[in-house]
Amino acid sequence: MKKVERETQDGVRKLGRRGLLLAGIQLGVVTTLALRLRSMQLEHAEEYRMLADGNSIKIRLLPPARGLIHDRNGLVIAGNEQNYRVTLTREEAGGEVEPVLRRLSRLIPISEARMAELLEEFSRRSAITPIVIADRLTWEQFGSIAVNAPALAGVTPESGLSRAYPRGGDLAHVMGYVGPVSDYDLSKIEDPDPVLMLPEFQLGKIGVEAKLEEVLRGRAGARRVEVNSAGREMRELGRQEGEQGATVQLTIDARLQNYAAQRMGSESAAAVVMDVQTGDLVTICSSPSFDPNKFVRGISGPDYRALMNHDHRPLADKTVQGVYPPGSTFKMVTLLAGLESGLINANSRFFCPGSTEVGGRRFHCWRRGGHGTMNAIQSLEQSCDVYYYELSQRIGIDRIGAMARRLGIGVRHELPMSAVAEGIAPDRDWKRQRYDQAWQIGDSLNASIGQGYVLASPLQLAVMTARIASGRAVAPRLVRAIDGVPQPIPEAAELGLDRTNLNLARAGMEAVMNGGQGTARRSRIEREEWRMAGKTGTSQVRNITAAERARGVVSNEQLPWNRRDHALFVCYAPYEAPRYAVSVVVEHGGGGSTAAAPIARDILLFALAGGLPPLDAVPSDQRAALEERHNAMQLYTPEPPKPGRTRA
Repeated sequence: MKKVERETQDGVRKLGRRGLLLAGIQLGVVTTLALRLRSMQLEHAEEYRMLADGNSIKIRLLPPARGLIHDRNGLVIAGNEQNYRVTLTREEAGGEVEPVLRRLSRLIPISEARMAELLEEFSRRSAITPIVIADRLTWEQFGSIAVNAPALAGVTPESGLSRAYPRGGDLAHVMGYVGPVSDYDLSKIEDPDPVLMLPEFQLGKIGVEAKLEEVLRGRAGARRVEVNSAGREMRELGRQEGEQGATVQLTIDARLQNYAAQRMGSESAAAVVMDVQTGDLVTICSSPSFDPNKFVRGISGPDYRALMNHDHRPLADKTVQGVYPPGSTFKMVTLLAGLESGLINANSRFFCPGSTEVGGRRFHCWRRGGHGTMNAIQSLEQSCDVYYYELSQRIGIDRIGAMARRLGIGVRHELPMSAVAEGIAPDRDWKRQRYDQAWQIGDSLNASIGQGYVLASPLQLAVMTARIASGRAVAPRLVRAIDGVPQPIPEAAELGLDRTNLNLARAGMEAVMNGGQGTARRSRIEREEWRMAGKTGTSQVRNITAAERARGVVSNEQLPWNRRDHALFVCYAPYEAPRYAVSVVVEHGGGGSTAAAPIARDILLFALAGGLPPLDAVPSDQRAALEERHNAMQLYTPEPPKPGRTRA
């Protein structure tokens, strides 16, 4: 009996201990749950409430600030300006955007035509893609939308940056412009950066803006926002700023570019100024120009048609895209090819009676009565065509073509600009491959004076001149520094031309400017320390028939503008210690000595003087006209550059 009682008591004690243990475990679990519940309800209540609403935390990309572009002196030539806009996302508007647009139109003007455009765009785009409803809003409009945003499902007022070009058309062809990303732009990119999907994100379209797009774009930031079940943005929870694009410094001098643009005026023309030693393009200006700001903001139909229909082609960059028969500016190429061949020297002479007959065809000199006996220097000074007709028959086109490419013609120079042309430096193989025809002796005669198949851009003519002046294979460059880090200047190799031959060509160019019968003597520089060497050129754009020659060639002034000859001029200075090489082409300008040479001389003087040149640098009978021209100009007088942030 006692044994049974003892076993019963032991069982009760064991059951009590197990009960206590189980109760303790239960209490621990309950306590843990209570603490967790307390944490969820008090400490993380907001977070879980937002999660419970379903996708109520959104991550939105922040477009990065586009990198600035400076000129060689630190002046901003492409910057950013504040832009207020409003976007609408169809998904966050509940799928119905028209009612929201109607309510929004009470705050900002939205025409019926614009309403139709927006509805069509919403039908094409993804429901999660924000669409820009309006931009460049006033502060009052932006504030009104911001106040009413909670009642406008899917509407987001945004403050961002938009590209701006403070120098307008001065640098339009160099800089290019930016514009909204199109479907065509995206189709050309294998793996598009998500930032390109942002509404109205601006992408480089042409020029430096396009060629250096990845450098200038920067990296997107992000912000975490709370939206309610209706898709309305309630508040911002966090933000990580993006990384601004790199600051790019070009070799261009904005003041000289401005002067060149005004000096060319309304002419259809191009001017290039190149540093002879470094290859820096100090000016590369095409005229007439256009305002790139209009493309950033969305150019109107009438404005665009006016540019497209203009006979001077303002949208074309004549400096690198335009190729022209170089005319007599090419004669240094033919002369150097002859000198280097050893078939002629400084004392070799040819007689010019006014024409040469080859294969039953007569090739005329520009001077109808001829020049008489010419040596090398005189042939350049007076630009005798017959001298080069005779020379080309002796040396052949292959030598001429090889020398042209050596001096930079017929070569595509790598620059961050759009559609840089290669030009043509023809030879026998070129014609066979291009036309499946044999080269003719008449082709050589035409090519020897820069006509026929020969084509060169103003950029290439500046390179040619710089190489003759320096004796080195100097190459053009446009980017001086990125984020304050100077870009390397490639060491230019020697051209490998005999120094005596180079000096002979230079002496001929000097005689063009300063010789008693120089074709550009009126455009000479009077100051000895800036003495200039140059060469005029005139290229025909029409054939002159034998009948017209018999009755008298019609002057350019009597012809319609688009049938007149192109005027060309190349030069460098100072003659003894070359610093700058210049080329100028005036489309349908007539003669190189009258139309192109005065422009090139004045631009070169501005570069040498670092501003408006002294009047005594030009012949005395031209000083009053030069002063009057300068007084009529509205020259760029920039403020001192302000220190700016870079990523270096």
